[in-house]
Amino acid sequence: MARIVMKFGGTSVADLDCIRNVAQRVKKETANNNQVVVFVSAMAGTTDQLVKWVEQISPLNDAREYDMVVSSGEQITAGLLALALQDSGVPARSWLGWQIPFKTNKMHGAARIDKIGTDEITKRLEEGTVCVIAGFQGISDDNRITTLGRGGTDTSAVALAAALNADRCDIYTDVEGVYTADPRIVPKAQKLDKITYEEMLELASLGAKILQTRSVAMAMSHKVRVQVLSSFTNKPGTMVVDEDEIVEKQIVSGITYAKDEAKVTLVGVHNTPGIASEVFILLADGNINVDMIIQNETQDGKKTDLTFTVAEKDLGKAQNILKSATNIHHEAIITDKNVAKISVIGVGMRSHAGVAASMFKTLADKRINIQVISTSEIKISVLIDAEYTELAVRALHTTYGLDAQ
Repeated sequence: MARIVMKFGGTSVADLDCIRNVAQRVKKETANNNQVVVFVSAMAGTTDQLVKWVEQISPLNDAREYDMVVSSGEQITAGLLALALQDSGVPARSWLGWQIPFKTNKMHGAARIDKIGTDEITKRLEEGTVCVIAGFQGISDDNRITTLGRGGTDTSAVALAAALNADRCDIYTDVEGVYTADPRIVPKAQKLDKITYEEMLELASLGAKILQTRSVAMAMSHKVRVQVLSSFTNKPGTMVVDEDEIVEKQIVSGITYAKDEAKVTLVGVHNTPGIASEVFILLADGNINVDMIIQNETQDGKKTDLTFTVAEKDLGKAQNILKSATNIHHEAIITDKNVAKISVIGVGMRSHAGVAASMFKTLADKRINIQVISTSEIKISVLIDAEYTELAVRALHTTYGLDAQ
């Protein structure tokens, strides 16, 4: 007997037929004598509609009431799935986050989990009941409903899997697993049987939309084995596991891209000690995350150009902060939204030389100019013109031998 946590996203529970399909998948797990916990998201489009209603009735809304409204979508799905399971002969009941409880801090809209109650869930599992839980939500110590932010159902599922010492956490979505690149632009992309937590974390943070970054970090911290698979096929998915479980590591496991970034260049900044610190502290105080950074001094060393990237949605805010900063003297602010970040990821890069050289040569051969570079132990990212995104991804996919045969 295994203890399995299953999570189904919005597309997997998009309508009543989809919910019935989910119920049959859950029933198959129980037929194997497994103890099953199911987390569900709101039905596709529901959360967006709820957010829209909140913003229409109160543009400057109370975050506590916002959470009360937007958390209701998951409640509907949980109740419907529990009913579908009961109708198929499977003992089931639904829970909301506060009934478990998922204790969180008071950061409404982006709450973090402090503690999870497991006694009642454990008891019900041992009795053979399928526990259907509304994801994405919890309760603060002042007894208010909280939400964990977008993608929070993934986080809920992994967190409870860790608390219950579950054998596996299955994340069902609309793709069959983790691929070496986006199959929509790289037809020869391959599905990976296994990928390490670190690689998945990099993929999630660099543009891949398969898993939410917080959930991957939590899985890595608690060594929860996660499987990504499709709700619409019966094919095996991709296991996200500890590096020790992968015997022969690929040099490069995946190529990803992100088009939602913008480049900012502060031209002619006075090159004094601490100037970069002042710039980035201002942006951090404005809750703006800075990603890639490059600094170029003038020949006489008196001035410097600071180039960095921010999320495209934060570009206007970043410009306003920098323009109003009286302590940062500069000649101009140049911005560019027509850029894309291309990243090469793989734990095998730690022990192999030449990965960066191959990347740069491939892009040069395609006459693609590199604007900014950033690296880590298992990742190399470059910023290029957005119009070359697909060409760059396909070319690099071939260069590193990732094309399916």
